[in-house]
Parts: sequence; structure tokens; C-alpha cells
Amino acid sequence: MELLEAIRKRKTTNGAFLKKPVSREHQHILVEAAARAPSHFNSQPWRFVLIDDAKIRTKIAKIAGSTMTQLMKEGRFFQRYRKYFRFDREEMERRRDGIFIDQLPGPLRPFAKQAFSDRGLKLMNQLRVPGMLGRDNKKLVEGSPLLLAALLTKEEYVPVDLSSFYCILSLGMAIEHIWLTCGELGMGIQFVSTPMEIPGAWDEIKSILKVPDSLELMAVYRLGYVPPAAKRPKIDWTSSQRKKLSQYVFRNTCSDTEADPQ
Repeated sequence: MELLEAIRKRKTTNGAFLKKPVSREHQHILVEAAARAPSHFNSQPWRFVLIDDAKIRTKIAKIAGSTMTQLMKEGRFFQRYRKYFRFDREEMERRRDGIFIDQLPGPLRPFAKQAFSDRGLKLMNQLRVPGMLGRDNKKLVEGSPLLLAALLTKEEYVPVDLSSFYCILSLGMAIEHIWLTCGELGMGIQFVSTPMEIPGAWDEIKSILKVPDSLELMAVYRLGYVPPAAKRPKIDWTSSQRKKLSQYVFRNTCSDTEADPQ
């Protein structure tokens, strides 16, 4: 796969992976790709945990499921990220950012645009949508043959120091290397984000992974081989749109926007 093709095809995998274990060879290729990312003074501040033990995955999956349910039930998820949700194609085409919710269970479709209102939240709770999403999230994480935890060494990652910015920048580039390599290997990847949203849940995961005081757990991802014809989740979205050049690029100074190609 050519580099530009890989970049253009890069995406998040929302659905289930094949049950096939990720080979040790491919696991090593992923972290070797990450290690090729740039870092300040070649400090290589990242550390990774490759998690293929089913019992550990199940423990993390339970936390991912329960935190998803809690976030949805309390409405905190929608309140925090409401500005990114799109419910019609015209808005998505005009703004060209966020996520377009294009798949919903039948009973919810008439109320899609009211999802952020008190009425919408009450309806979702009555229909037990938070529990359904939580179960789906637990199933997705538990069924993923590989989880990847990304950490930073506190020797370099010092939040009060400029080095912390350099570390986060480097880790982001390392994760992007992994993401692109997943496409080359026929794999998918998704951020397991909900445990970070609930106080205490992240500490539970750190305890499960036995993270020492010298390291900071930054993120957890689920990975696996992508089936040829994947079934979409009950509630799903697309996010393939990208802004036009004139919406995010300037020429010479921030006073002049870049013209879109003809």
C-alpha cells in the first residue's frame, strides 16, 4: 500500500474484529512502527503494553461497558461532545467535521435531533439505550483479540514542563504509525475512551495493568483483523468528511485563507 493511499484510507473500526488472534509477528511490527516516530532528542518516551490475555481483556471490557452505560445514562457524554454530532447529510456536507449519526434503532430515529434535550435523554433511558450501548461496548472490547495500552515515562513526561508537550506530540505520532500500519496488515483499531471519562475507572485499569509509579497511562486501544463484510453496530456513524482547504489552511499569514483547488 502506498503511503498516501494508506493515509487516505485510515479510519476507526467501530465494529467487531475477527476472532483470529493477532500474530506475535504483527504485534511486534506495530510497536516497531511506533518506535520509528520522532521524539525530542530521540528520547523515545513511549511505552506499550500488548494485552492478549483473555482474562485481562475481560476485566478492561467490563470497565469499558459500565463507563459507557454511566456516561449515556447521565447525559454527560452528549453534553460534552454535542457540538460534534451531525444528524443530517446537509449539515455534515456544510461543516465537514464531526460525526454523522446515520444508523439508529427504529424507535430512536424520529427523535434523533432531540438526543441532547432532557426529553431525548429521558426517552433513551426509558428505551434502555445506555444499557444497550454499554453491553455493545463491553462485547466489542472483550471480543477484540488484542488491546494496546500506550504510556509515557515520567522521566520525560513532566506536566509542569515543556517536555510534557513534546512527549504527547511524540506519542501521537507513534500511535499514528500504528494506525497506518494496521491498514497495511489488514487490521483495524479503535480508541477505548470511556474509562477516561469516569473518575476512578482509569485508576482501575492502571491497577489491572500493574502500571508502576514511573509510568503514566495515556490511552488504551482495541485491535484485530477486520472481517471482509463487517456488520455495523446498532448505533453507528460515519466521519469520512474532511474540511476544504479554505476552511483550515492559511497562506503566509492567518489573514488570508488558502483557495480551494478548482
